[in-house]
Amino acid sequence: MHITQSCNQLSSCHGFGSVCVLWLVLAFDWMGQSFSCCGGDDGSLDRLLPSVSTGLSPRKRTTSQCKSEPPLLRTSKRTIYTAGRPPWYNEHGTQSKEAFVIGLCGGSASGKTTVARKIIEALDVPWVVLLSMDSFYKVLSLEQQTRAASNDYNFDHPDAFDFDLLTHTLRKLKQGKSVKIPVYDFTTHGRQKEWKTVYGASVIIFEGIMAFVDKELLQLLDMKIFVDTDSDIRLVRRLRRDITERGRDIEGVIKQYNKFVKPSFEQYIEPTMRLADIVVPRGGGNMVAIDLIVQHVHSQLEERELSVRAALASAHQAQPLPQTLSVLESTPQVKGMHTIIRNKETSRDEFIFYSKRLMRLLIERALSFLPSQVHVVQTPQGEDYEGRTFHGKRITGVSILRAGETMEPALRAVCKDVRIGKILIQTNQDTGEPEVQLHYLRLPKDMSEDHVILMDCTVSTGAAAMMAVRVLLDHDVQEDKILLVSLLMAEMGVHSVAYAFPQVKIITTAVDKKVNDLFHIIPGIGNFGDRYFGTDAPPDWSDDEIDEPSY
Repeated sequence: MHITQSCNQLSSCHGFGSVCVLWLVLAFDWMGQSFSCCGGDDGSLDRLLPSVSTGLSPRKRTTSQCKSEPPLLRTSKRTIYTAGRPPWYNEHGTQSKEAFVIGLCGGSASGKTTVARKIIEALDVPWVVLLSMDSFYKVLSLEQQTRAASNDYNFDHPDAFDFDLLTHTLRKLKQGKSVKIPVYDFTTHGRQKEWKTVYGASVIIFEGIMAFVDKELLQLLDMKIFVDTDSDIRLVRRLRRDITERGRDIEGVIKQYNKFVKPSFEQYIEPTMRLADIVVPRGGGNMVAIDLIVQHVHSQLEERELSVRAALASAHQAQPLPQTLSVLESTPQVKGMHTIIRNKETSRDEFIFYSKRLMRLLIERALSFLPSQVHVVQTPQGEDYEGRTFHGKRITGVSILRAGETMEPALRAVCKDVRIGKILIQTNQDTGEPEVQLHYLRLPKDMSEDHVILMDCTVSTGAAAMMAVRVLLDHDVQEDKILLVSLLMAEMGVHSVAYAFPQVKIITTAVDKKVNDLFHIIPGIGNFGDRYFGTDAPPDWSDDEIDEPSY
């Protein structure tokens, strides 16, 4: 006899009390022995449900989207960032290729999230976003909350989801834009005040019980996967989840399952299996199916892949330097300071001293491009003086860690009480491609009207700078109010940034013509961060190292 049939009988009984609990525990033990060979993605079933007592434990606050987890997933080969974005953009400042979207559908507790995470690990690509449909439950009214508290509200019906917001969000992610994701609280049946910021990616994995129900949503999916798991296994997993994570009692969970979950699966979810490109039996334990999925996604990504070097070359080949570039006048003083900091024999103290002098001149030069207006003041002699004053809301500095942080003192020295934000951009040492982990919470709030001075000491290919500009735009900073300042830039980096973001002002003290095959600026300055902070560079140092992004 299936456990679902037994639960149907149990739900119609009254007065069982602890006997019901004991029966379920014995049933789970039996199932763990009988179905241990089924290959479920969470191991044998005897481990799925914790020990149960007759006394109810206090409700725990549970939310969607695992907001406390860091935006990364570590595998044996690399770190996969689940926040961040690829850095290559077209002339409109948007991603050159749309993201590849995988839709994962299946019944409640079928193992969709487990399958998604195993696909992410096996894909081994640097930018992946996992979007859960659980985040898009509608906010319940007081009357609906009362019904939900007594397990009389159907969370497994299409009307329970905000498909308008979901479709809008997935479409923006597919286009490479940042989005705000609601964090749904399953104990209060409402959305938390703080929403989660998610950035576009190479691959988006979207999972949910109704992932294939909405026609408009289906059009956004490049690949559709249905996770088919035995109903008994799904029930046990749901019992475990709802009791331990959502503070519900066994009788209530079974009541909801029989009244809503099972009928909704048969009416809305199971029929969508025919829309799937691939059906995965047994969920995350089916590595054969996952390997096939990964092979197909890899082939699709290879077809869509944009050659980084070709794109950079085409962006500036035979083109004059853009008008948005301003290079500090090469006076004997500026030339002399460059001679000192470029010399490999220069001591660290000398390198820091003359770098700081150049930074101060560079920041002063950048401030001259800020808008100003006429302002008349009275001198101590009682005479009027017609001068100028800053005409804008506020100046904010943003440094690209770690080298860009060395420019902050120069900015603070000339801009009193300036706000400072930080962005960390990392580079894959094996491929040389930038992988970003964005500390966007370090960016000041309400930057939409600010003039932002974006600081990085060296810019080689321009990848990190382009990525940082895109993040600022995601935070509503206006493109024509961004000033990129750098001590040294390569022509390739200048053209790349100007090509993608033609309204960004670029200010530097010098521009070198060449970048070698390893993306080192030639003649260059070496690894600025290592020379400034006194850290040793690896034998094959690169301007693009993790600690020293110099794109």
